[in-house]
Amino acid sequence: MLGAGLGAVGLAGLLGDAYFVEPDHLVVERIEARLPRLDPRLDGLKIVQLSDFHYVDQRDGNLIHEAVESANKLSPDLVVLTGDYVTTSVRHPKLAARHAAPCAEILSDLRAPIGVFGVLGNHDQCDPEFVTHALETRGITVVRNYALSVELSGVRVWIAGVDDVLERKARLDQTLRPIPPDELTILLAHEPDFAEEVRKFPVDLQLSGHSHGGQIRLPLLGMPYLPPLARKYPLGYRRLGSLSLYTNRGLGTTFLPMRFDAPPEVTLITLRSA
Repeated sequence: MLGAGLGAVGLAGLLGDAYFVEPDHLVVERIEARLPRLDPRLDGLKIVQLSDFHYVDQRDGNLIHEAVESANKLSPDLVVLTGDYVTTSVRHPKLAARHAAPCAEILSDLRAPIGVFGVLGNHDQCDPEFVTHALETRGITVVRNYALSVELSGVRVWIAGVDDVLERKARLDQTLRPIPPDELTILLAHEPDFAEEVRKFPVDLQLSGHSHGGQIRLPLLGMPYLPPLARKYPLGYRRLGSLSLYTNRGLGTTFLPMRFDAPPEVTLITLRSA
């Protein structure tokens, strides 16, 4: 009886942590991505990545505010947002999309000299035009199956983005077609497992989200659930031949408003020449 009672108390404590504590326990992850084609003049370029905001109510807004403040303190050269600004609703998809407006208002406080760029995720497909408009009217460039270039220290860098892969809207060949094959390319794609296709092209760095890092990671059992196209590369930094991939755990939650051993994150990615 005593053992069962202690077990129940322990379980209650874990559930309390997963519901009340960890979803708001923001972590800054710092990684270095060594890119063979990075010009030495750009060594040390700083990118901040935020993902999977899933704005529904004020609790989400508070966490996004905190993430924006953390991002700005890192003094990034570039900020990228890798989708899912809202949480879709089967019954009320248009209403769910309206949450993109307050989310975008908070994100408009992000500061980076090169700019803030984003792609859409699968949840944003509830009304992609509205979500795109909400972001772009707040100064965030949404790249949907195209690429644009920026010049830094006399070196041209391409920022490319595909529309949502899960919804079969990604057009990778079209997106990369304007890019000279010898120029550095950073690709934003919501679903990380799309890297299996991306690695066939001259892309240097893919930044993704979608998985929430499993959202719940249990001892010995690992991640009980991962969404489609986030099961092969659900978490962290990987090298896939010449392609570097980073999968961000995101900020928000879906289905269960809980996180365990998968805290929300702001990622600082420092580019290094090989």
